Amino acid sequence: MDVDVASADAGSIADLWDRLTGTQPDPPWWLVILVGLLALAAVVHGPTWRVARNVVTIAHEGGHALIALATGRKLDGIKLHSDTSGVTVSRGKPHGPGMVFTAMAGYLTPPLLGLLFALLLAGGRVTLMLWFSLALLAGMLVMIRNVYGVLSVVATGALIFGVSWFGGDKTQAGFAYLAAWFLLFAATRPVVELQRMRVRHMAPSSDADQLAHLTGVPGLAWVSLFAVVSLVSLLAGATLMAPDASSLPDLPLLPGV
Repeated sequence: MDVDVASADAGSIADLWDRLTGTQPDPPWWLVILVGLLALAAVVHGPTWRVARNVVTIAHEGGHALIALATGRKLDGIKLHSDTSGVTVSRGKPHGPGMVFTAMAGYLTPPLLGLLFALLLAGGRVTLMLWFSLALLAGMLVMIRNVYGVLSVVATGALIFGVSWFGGDKTQAGFAYLAAWFLLFAATRPVVELQRMRVRHMAPSSDADQLAHLTGVPGLAWVSLFAVVSLVSLLAGATLMAPDASSLPDLPLLPGV
């Protein structure tokens, strides 16, 4: 009896591992294009952006937290607010490479995460991409220090889990591509908003200005770096996720051609 239970458990773990690491079929070309357009619309449309921007804030603050830990700083906690702002508090030397990389990570994380997702999707790793997202959210959740932040991370995680566990192949692929497209498109808008606020002297302690104080490099140079990384990631991610030419329908020829 015990042997049967152990064998069943081992089989379940093996099945889960195969599901996690296996590849899924490429989605139809129209689905990739459709969710890309939906992601772009979510970034451009103001009311939708005000809600969807929470996802970018989660990635932004998660990037600060991850690099703070990676550089040996002590992470005190993360707060996410309903106005889509956030703050990550870490302790350590107030200067030096660790502080510089931690400050840099916020605006760089969304585009680079979107590019990583695009790489996974280009390799057919839809389920792995979704569960990797869940792992990141779970790790972040333990460091959240306010109620709204907990609700935001839990709600996002619940949505991803529901799609990955209950959704069919096409549903999972559509959602995964939507998430990747959204991060790639969305990464640039906060950078533009950041510079607008800096011009109006409304963000004296922004990441770019903190980096300027830490390094002596002007804040505008850091904003430019954020913008370049976002645009390059978008271009590279779009190239990776673009439907293969062989999957596109043949266009009818014009008369006389």
